[in-house]
Amino acid sequence: MSTKSNVNISKKTFISAIIILMALLMLSGILTQIVPTGSYIRTEVKGEQIIVPDSFSFTSGQRLPILKWFTAPIEVLFSGEGVIIITIIFFLLIIGGAIHILNEASILKSIIDSVVIKFKNRKYLLLAVIVFIFMSLGAFIGIFEEIIPLIPLMIALSLELKWDKLTGLGMSLLATGFGFSAAVSNPFTIGVAQEIAGIQMFSGAPYRIIIFIVTYFILTTFLIRHAKKIEGTINMGETIAIETGKTLGQDQPNSTSCQAVLTNEKGVKWFLACTLLMVILILLSPVVPIISQLNLPIIGLVFLVSGIGGGILSGFSLKRTLNLFLKGARSMTPGIVLILLATGVKHVIQTGGIMDTLLFYSSEWVSSSTSLQALLLVYLIVFIMNFFIGSGSAKAFIIIPIIAPLMEMMGITKQMAILAFQFGDGFSNILYPTNAVLLIALGLADLSYVKWLKWVFKIQLIMGVISIAFLWIGLIIGY
Repeated sequence: MSTKSNVNISKKTFISAIIILMALLMLSGILTQIVPTGSYIRTEVKGEQIIVPDSFSFTSGQRLPILKWFTAPIEVLFSGEGVIIITIIFFLLIIGGAIHILNEASILKSIIDSVVIKFKNRKYLLLAVIVFIFMSLGAFIGIFEEIIPLIPLMIALSLELKWDKLTGLGMSLLATGFGFSAAVSNPFTIGVAQEIAGIQMFSGAPYRIIIFIVTYFILTTFLIRHAKKIEGTINMGETIAIETGKTLGQDQPNSTSCQAVLTNEKGVKWFLACTLLMVILILLSPVVPIISQLNLPIIGLVFLVSGIGGGILSGFSLKRTLNLFLKGARSMTPGIVLILLATGVKHVIQTGGIMDTLLFYSSEWVSSSTSLQALLLVYLIVFIMNFFIGSGSAKAFIIIPIIAPLMEMMGITKQMAILAFQFGDGFSNILYPTNAVLLIALGLADLSYVKWLKWVFKIQLIMGVISIAFLWIGLIIGY
């Protein structure tokens, strides 16, 4: 017997995420009542606001009203980041709508069944290849939000291979996040940070390639061990987050599954062509400025076309295709609330006037430390800042102008300062509940944040120790 389910933000995950984010929103509000307000002078460089070092001063003024804590999730839409937040929301709705069409047309099911048949005796090789691809997207190109459309596909593939949803998230979300951590030429973290620090863009790559390779093998080993542990023990009643057209208890696709590839060949080819176009656009984004600036809406548009075109080529009428799209988009609306709450936490800290104060206190702490301690403190500062500011390039414009000259004064190379910044930014990308991409991914997988945190804690701890070792080695070799 076949089963059908749709991509949606599950009620359980939604409620637990709401509770966590509301608690964080209140905590941020309390901080604005305790921490003194202050600010750095900022100057505009290439359209971005960069902090002027040694320009901090405490300010006096009214504390952020308590009412603003609760209105922050709405006010953030009218802030400087309102456009990107609205873009992410529309991106989420498009994904929900397009995937629902692809599910109903059995396009994703056909592709997954074909992959399972081809790799049924080499599935751990398939896992290793997928992890490498997703890690490379984060490490070399700086892709993160754009992988959201692929997450349900990876979850479905994982379950078809007798693994679980966590393995599917590990192959995609976790791998991309770790790619950010072990970035080699990520233009949004490495590129921006090196340009601000005044050193050659993408210099020092050989050492970062070594870090990437080590991180890849550790993550792949972790995922394979987990997959082997749970293989064959999945609850047979568990259904996957997108349509598979069969129960998980079957060892391989049945004749109906195999036939789906043949009967919907047009829809499958259309989706694969659109996916190839998305990959090409992603690869071009670092070298084509207009694509880089509009990457998210462009990817969303291509995915929209892939969904609607796939539905029509599968024999659906335009009316039915659009109705399916609207139904899928509606199922994703709880994600909008999560995104607004997550960005509202940052908005409270910024409008409360304490972000620069926290950064000033941190820089004073760093300047009175030894070389290794200073690097570890930079790592920790960025790690904490990522809780409030998810964008790697935004953090670079805020913190690099301060820590780069500070490190140089302490006899530490700017390259090492950027490495510490990179580690702090990357490893927390898939850890904090204020990260909208993580919340969306967990909602698609119908997994609670607590369960995710328990699962990634061990690998995060291991990579934390490994990254500290790389900082220590970097100091020794004069990186």
